[in-house]
Amino acid sequence: MTRSITPPTTPPAGAPSLRGRRVLFASLVAGTSALLLGLMAATLFVEAPDPLGIAMLLLFALTLPWTTIGFWNAVIGFALMAFTRDPAGRVAPHLHSIRGDEPITTSTALLICIRNEDPRRLSRNLGLMIEGLVATGASRWFHLYMLSDSNDVEIIAGEERIAAGLKARFGAAMDVSYRRREGGSGFKAGNIRDYCERWGGRHPFAIVLDADSVMSPAAMLRLVRIMQARPQIGILQTLVTGLPSASPFARIFQFGMRLGMRSYTLGAAFWQGDCGPYWGHNAILRVAPFTAHCHLPVLPGKAPLGGHVLSHDQLEAVLMRRAGYEVRVLPEEGGSWEENPPTLPEFIRRDLRWCQGNMQYFHFLRLPGLLPVSRCQLGLAIAMYAGAPAWMGMMALGLLRQMPLRLDLGAVLFATTLFMSFAPKFATLADVLLRPTLRRAYGGTLRTVLGAVLETLFSMLLAPVAAVSVTLFLFGLPFGREVGWTAQHRDAEGVPLALAARRLWPHTLIGLLFAAGFWRVVPDAIWLWAPFALGLAGAIPLAMLSAHPRLGAAFVALGLCRSPEEARPHPEPEFAALFSPFAPAPPLAAAAPGRNE
Repeated sequence: MTRSITPPTTPPAGAPSLRGRRVLFASLVAGTSALLLGLMAATLFVEAPDPLGIAMLLLFALTLPWTTIGFWNAVIGFALMAFTRDPAGRVAPHLHSIRGDEPITTSTALLICIRNEDPRRLSRNLGLMIEGLVATGASRWFHLYMLSDSNDVEIIAGEERIAAGLKARFGAAMDVSYRRREGGSGFKAGNIRDYCERWGGRHPFAIVLDADSVMSPAAMLRLVRIMQARPQIGILQTLVTGLPSASPFARIFQFGMRLGMRSYTLGAAFWQGDCGPYWGHNAILRVAPFTAHCHLPVLPGKAPLGGHVLSHDQLEAVLMRRAGYEVRVLPEEGGSWEENPPTLPEFIRRDLRWCQGNMQYFHFLRLPGLLPVSRCQLGLAIAMYAGAPAWMGMMALGLLRQMPLRLDLGAVLFATTLFMSFAPKFATLADVLLRPTLRRAYGGTLRTVLGAVLETLFSMLLAPVAAVSVTLFLFGLPFGREVGWTAQHRDAEGVPLALAARRLWPHTLIGLLFAAGFWRVVPDAIWLWAPFALGLAGAIPLAMLSAHPRLGAAFVALGLCRSPEEARPHPEPEFAALFSPFAPAPPLAAAAPGRNE
């Protein structure tokens, strides 16, 4: 039986101000949503309301939470970036709780969770992080735990060689333990739970890493120092950015994420405050309360909606907050990276895994004791994927309805919602263009603007493909369709025609059917529906082209969609090799297996 852990009773600084921010933000979101619904109603109901029109209006309402929240996050984030000297410090008071030179006095576990991952890439990333920590002189306060759920014999042998090699290489400078579970019960959450129950008492803190995670020593030490200074924080999440890639898909996707995340996260931190996000990796946990309060139940029924919880992170965050501990984010870039899917099929597979996990949150919406913001966060995690079938259903009903519309108001509504959807990216783009140092880091004004235009067009083609994938998947959930937990393919090697056709033929067919329907019903509004139909009908060539190695090489050569790390030297030289888009994974060094825990 795990003993109960009581958080410090010191009230969080600025609590009344945070309540005011939340009321203001909720009012802005509600008011904007009401205006958009009114505009949609005026567009649909030229005459009296009809059943299909009412259904379209209700489906439109389901799409609004993420649109309006993202928009106001972007507006607030841009205001902070443009008009304050310390944007992150204004919404994250914990940033100022340390100077940055405090001694490390608390033992921290580094938890690397792996399942059938490429051992060469794993060896490179772990070697870099440990070497960096050893160079700081603080490595004795850290202990690496390689937590494996792998079931591939060759990969398991590679993992054992990595553990033995790291022990031989770093000796007494830092402890390394390797543990492999049979069966992998509970997915990643079960893997970490096993660590907590077996070794959790050894280390007050734990930094959670995925197989594709990399953190600089400075970033890890910063997390530890803040946790030492702020005992009321239970989870502290970094802002994770993508490592440079030679894959065209990953470069474009990461460029858009890089633009959108800073304004969005600053704006979200403005009202979330101590109920911040946890993304499951590149974050630090306070182990005792995590062990005591964040044990996930096995849901009734069978997978995909029952059984073990697949998307553990947001649920663990709300449970930690329910226990009285803060969940905070560091809303600024610096020393925390991950690799993103290099191809469209891999992106879809990851997205559907998240979708399946988020749908399990229905079980927890009425969980007793949750704070209102936490309950809202679970609802938004569901709405993030429920919006896709709502959009698809709304357009299908529009084709069936065949009643007069106010096309002028429809054009205004379309332009407004499109702008609001891209607002987080536009906000950070404006900030980058206004700052000479950032402009140079992104390759100058011309490259930055070209990259933004390319990413916007790409997103408009990608969005309907992702929406159809999610819609088809959600319709299959009641019939037992599931994604499960498998290793992600991380190499940029292209997508063959056979694979693209096998995965994306439904999207192509749906796109052609929608195009024919739109042409028949609203041929004069081709500019409105063409991106949607083109993205779906062209899904197969889009997948192949966006993964083509030669296109990626051209992007790298031209400096398109590059990340700042590609342009500026990293202050920790051992990490420099990571920031070459073509950096190969080193050969796996052979070593005799040592004793593993």
